[in-house]
Formats: sequence, C-alpha cells, structure tokens
Amino acid sequence: MYALLPMKEHSERVPNKNFKLLSGKPFFFYIADTLRETKLFKNLVINTDSVKISALALERYDKWVIIHNRPESLQGDFVSMNSIIDYDIQLLGNENDFLQTHSTNPFLSKETIINAADEYIQGKNNFELDSLFSVNEIKTRLYTKDIKPINHNPNILGRTQDLEVIYEENSNFYFFSRESFEVKKQRIGFNPKAYVMNKNLIEALDVDNSSDWDFAELILKMKN
Repeated sequence: MYALLPMKEHSERVPNKNFKLLSGKPFFFYIADTLRETKLFKNLVINTDSVKISALALERYDKWVIIHNRPESLQGDFVSMNSIIDYDIQLLGNENDFLQTHSTNPFLSKETIINAADEYIQGKNNFELDSLFSVNEIKTRLYTKDIKPINHNPNILGRTQDLEVIYEENSNFYFFSRESFEVKKQRIGFNPKAYVMNKNLIEALDVDNSSDWDFAELILKMKN
C-alpha cells in the first residue's frame, strides 16, 4: 500500500503553510511522521510543484519517499484532487491499494490510521466495500441556506440524540484500490464506507486558515 500526500507550494490563507514551521517543525512533517510510524506503507508519495517541499522530504525520509514533480497541467488552485491522484497511480504502476491524506491533518493519530486500514482491507477482502473515507458524525438540527430543515421537523422539537445521523466528510483520509479508482476516477468508489472518527475535534482538525493554525499551535504548547 502507498500513502499519497499531495502538496502545492502556494497557499492562500496561510502563506507557505505546507512547510511553514509549526512549533519548530515543518508542517507536513506531522502527518508524514505519523504515516511512517504506522509501518503500513511501502512508500510515501508526495506530488508537488515545490522544490522546497521536495528537498525537505528527501532529507527527512530518504528512500521511503517518492517525489512526483507536478506537471504544469496539474498546477494551480482549481485542479481536482482526483486528477492529481490519477496522475500518481498511473506512475506507480500496478500497486493495488492507496491511502490519500493531507498535510492539513497534523493530529491524525497512528491508531486511527491503522484501525481504518484494517477495516478497509477486511471489507475489501469480503467484497463489502471498494473504498473507505473518514467522516464526522453530526447530530444537531441542520438547515439549508434557505432555512429549510434538513434532518428534523421544527414542529416537533425532539431530542437531538434522536435525530437522523448525518455524516460530514472531513478530508482526513481516503482508502481506495487502483481498480476502484480506474473505474470511477474518484477516490470514493461505487461501494464506499464511512469511517466515523471519534468525537475528537483535535484529531479531526483540518488546518485551513490562520485561526486553525493558531489553534494547532496552542494544542502543541499545551501538549509540551
């Protein structure tokens, strides 16, 4: 199994986010170190347009990392992640299973990755699924932008714990096979399964803006 960790140099909300120092450590090292600690992955594959990211990765991870220099056709802020994944798996040949994650998940735990991988492999071997992705479980009263209720009847004020469960795709990780991706050209296949992460806002944190970055720094200060 390969771990795919695509990263670009440009970042709008937090400049140079992917390699900016977070508590003295380049940001993408957090998730990459965790992936290595699981001992699940043959290689870490970094698809990037950044010389800086490539140099840092090769220095730290040596032969375990494979760098895919992102072609100009896949550069920019509006390129589909599925297109980047497609490019990567074509270069990797016949490898059957992949995990794709993001540098923006610095607190994703080794235990969660291992448990999710086990669930994916077992489900795939039993022909129960072709992909697995991480979600947050939501049990609150939700509305559309037009203030139309999504998962409840406002005329019946029931308990929130009795509401229909809704899943939020949290982008922490995606497991899929080459075969599944080739058929649909998407990391979420025709027969996916949602992996519900524990109600741990820290582990599921997706660092997207400066407030998220400040929160991540605060978490690390508290841990230290």
